[in-house]
Amino acid sequence: MAKAGRQGPRASVWLAGEDRRDGRRGGQPSGLDRERITAVTVRLLDAEGLAKFSMRRLAAELNVTAMSVYWYVDTKDELLELALDAVFGELRDPDPETGADWRARLRALARENRRLLVRHPWLSQLTGTYLNIGPHSMAFSQAVQEVMRLSGLPPHRLTGAISAVFQFVYGYGTIEGHLLARAAATGRSPDDYFRDSMEAAADLPHRADVIEESRAIMSARGGDTVEEMLDRDFEFALDLLVAGIEAMVERG
Repeated sequence: MAKAGRQGPRASVWLAGEDRRDGRRGGQPSGLDRERITAVTVRLLDAEGLAKFSMRRLAAELNVTAMSVYWYVDTKDELLELALDAVFGELRDPDPETGADWRARLRALARENRRLLVRHPWLSQLTGTYLNIGPHSMAFSQAVQEVMRLSGLPPHRLTGAISAVFQFVYGYGTIEGHLLARAAATGRSPDDYFRDSMEAAADLPHRADVIEESRAIMSARGGDTVEEMLDRDFEFALDLLVAGIEAMVERG
């Protein structure tokens, strides 16, 4: 079977024929549908990660044969596309009718996206691998574009501003998710893991001065926990980006 992403731009579950959207016509295994299969896929990816995920593992969780799953998707790549879009459905855009201006809505979308990346660490590995043109992903893109238009930037600057904000969010959320996953894998809390890592690094030859400088900077930032430190840095960086957009609008 052809693998999604290897057969050109039209290789996507979202570009398949309508008869493939809910399983092959006739004879589908009872008790299965794409929604259930996708939900279990997301649960497995959250629990075990992308590297351990397989169609066989999914089938075992569903208590069916692997061939039963193939009534609904042609490849594992198609299934990962579905999972990718499903989690984008968790994102919420502040209702424009509430009166929130573009700055508040942009911050809210950025925070939502960050939380999504942390909640589903496998998400960052799939983003960009596939076309990501499912309904939930497109709804999020539309919300981002609408908010950015309200900033007053000219059309030819919109994509650059969107990239600045959401590629920052992607990087920040990805690293944060990896940090929390590493801490969990060691059985330590994020605070204990961070403290132990800093102490271990400080013991390395010719590293103590760098670590001490880092400690001073982090102390000036404030925050008693890893969560507080991460939140403060994220919010300040987001403020810098918003201020940059405002400055570019004023420059015309």
